[in-house]
Amino acid sequence: MMKMHKRFVGLMVGLSMALGTSAGLAAGYPDKPVTLVVPYPAGGATDVIARMIAEKLPDTWGQPVVVNNRPGAGTTVAAEAVARAPGDGYTLYMTTAAHTISASLYKKLNYDPLKDFAPITLTATIPLVLVTTPSLKVKTLDELIAYGKKAPDGMTMASTGNGTPQHLTGEIFKSKTGLNLIHVPYKGDAPMLTDLLGGQVQMAFVTLSAALPHIQAGKLNAVALAHSRRVDAIKDVPTMDESGMKGFEAATWFGLFAPASMPADQREKIYQDVSKIVGTPEMTKKLQAMGGDVNNSSPKEFQDFINAEAARWAEGVKLSGAQVD
Repeated sequence: MMKMHKRFVGLMVGLSMALGTSAGLAAGYPDKPVTLVVPYPAGGATDVIARMIAEKLPDTWGQPVVVNNRPGAGTTVAAEAVARAPGDGYTLYMTTAAHTISASLYKKLNYDPLKDFAPITLTATIPLVLVTTPSLKVKTLDELIAYGKKAPDGMTMASTGNGTPQHLTGEIFKSKTGLNLIHVPYKGDAPMLTDLLGGQVQMAFVTLSAALPHIQAGKLNAVALAHSRRVDAIKDVPTMDESGMKGFEAATWFGLFAPASMPADQREKIYQDVSKIVGTPEMTKKLQAMGGDVNNSSPKEFQDFINAEAARWAEGVKLSGAQVD
């Protein structure tokens, strides 16, 4: 009996120390600079949003937040580095839909995109918009589909690269319409938009933030928005749902993660602090100017979102046949 009592006391002491360490970790955090890893070059939407947050967090934390751009291999270089980092809160990760796509796109990864990361918050989403080159004389989704069905050689569909949300959304669209769409991948928005504007390719699903200036200038025709509702920046452009393709939504998103070993209370603290920044009128205005929506999802809500995204993009990868070794 005495031995059992000692074991019980020892167990309770150990549990108390573990809980105390976890609580203390959140309470005293941070006491040194924090690194925010971004898997894209400086200047893109992910980098811009990460820096908006990184510039404001020191006001709350009293410590600098340094953005570390680590582009390469479709975000997997940065993701692997973060997956291997300690879950102490000093390495955070701002990434996009590419993170959930990689779970089915890559045959071999040295990390698990779904198990090796702790979701903190989904900060923002920017919907994709279906656009056509001005030389293609179609204005509505019905007109585009009718044109595509009559095109003897099919239509060219541009994207920002194999396995990207833009590419996979196009593949899902292709499967739903039965159109013969010939995929033309580019290395990013800039070269893709150049050829769309010049008429070298006919259509594409483009991030609204990238397409918006060209739509507003009348240089690209916006057929339909892959979103649940219209947006003020292009309020005359109907949604895919309004255009007859029910439930068709696609967006790129921007979410904050940590290594999976981060304690839940520390993750909650970071979420609460980031949430206050993202929810300010200033941040909301900046995101809306990019064509985006503020989300501010909790860690649980973000986890549910990640699970749904992984399943949805897996369908696109299967339809496209895209694979990366």
